[in-house]
Amino acid sequence: MTSKQLSNGVLRAVAILVGVFALLYFFYKIQSVLVYIAIAIVVTLIARPIIRFLKIKLKFRDSIAVITTMFLFSSILFGLIRMIIPLIQQQSENLSLLNSNAFKTNIETSITHLNTYFQERNINIFEQLKSLDLASQLNKLPNMFNSVIGAFGTITIGLLSVLFISFFFMKDNALLNKVLLVIVPEGSESRFEKSFVKIKDLLSRYFIGLIFQISILFIIYTIILLIFGIKNAVVIAILCATLNLIPFVGPLIGGILMLFLTMTSNISLDFKTIILPTTIYVMLGYLVAQLIDNFLSQPIIFSKSVKSHPLEIFLSILIFGLLFGILGMVVAVPTYTAIKVILKEFFSENKIVKSLTKNL
Repeated sequence: MTSKQLSNGVLRAVAILVGVFALLYFFYKIQSVLVYIAIAIVVTLIARPIIRFLKIKLKFRDSIAVITTMFLFSSILFGLIRMIIPLIQQQSENLSLLNSNAFKTNIETSITHLNTYFQERNINIFEQLKSLDLASQLNKLPNMFNSVIGAFGTITIGLLSVLFISFFFMKDNALLNKVLLVIVPEGSESRFEKSFVKIKDLLSRYFIGLIFQISILFIIYTIILLIFGIKNAVVIAILCATLNLIPFVGPLIGGILMLFLTMTSNISLDFKTIILPTTIYVMLGYLVAQLIDNFLSQPIIFSKSVKSHPLEIFLSILIFGLLFGILGMVVAVPTYTAIKVILKEFFSENKIVKSLTKNL
């Protein structure tokens, strides 16, 4: 190899590395746009059965079917927002959000009652809470509230962007195919297209399965909260059920949220006789709901929708979570399903692939 060839090879390698880093930097800078596109794809996959029903069963034209579906989704979204607003107002009143000193007094009073309750039983688990500087932390709440309001504009822009992108994905069913086929190597287009159709079908079923899962939890949570007279029970149930979309971590956050909202809903009542017993019973109900979800709903719904064994799903979520954190856990099942479909199409003779994809 001559020095000229060596130098050309080095320059080519450097150019490739620079190009790769430039592309990654570009993706980093437009990450919000990529998130909008990803969410729009999910919305489109969920909407596919609805659009198909409107077009085939009700004989709607393509544009009318898409507009009707978008109107349905938008109505559900804005309905949820309207339901959440009273909860925020109620909690603001309960916690005296704009009066952090009063809020601090309420919390410290609750902690004192709780500490007394456990000390009567020779349990001193709240000693450490006395050392917390509640004043310095709670004085930050108004600023946090202002930050949330400031972020509302960004969320609105994101929401409108997702709706706009989703509309065109729904209207032109082949648009996403065309975009992806551009980056597919020549000669593999037909096989990739076949895989993509299968992936869309499975993921549509998966996301609809998620809706069923969340609906079951929502019904159970609502019943529990209504039994114990918790205000805004429906909205709290929706929030806690939706958090279950995040595997492992979501149910924990949802449990903390339900505990907090249950206690603050009755914050003006007696702690020992009302707040504590009610909270314990609600959390026991929440635990039962999680057991039903983990051992009945999830295995049945997920295995039927993506045609994977529950153990496969568990391991994929665990591995993606270790590699990519919470976001990896959320996208684990769709990504694993897509990988399985592609492997079956391109490596169908492999023994391991045959074993993993026998149900596809």
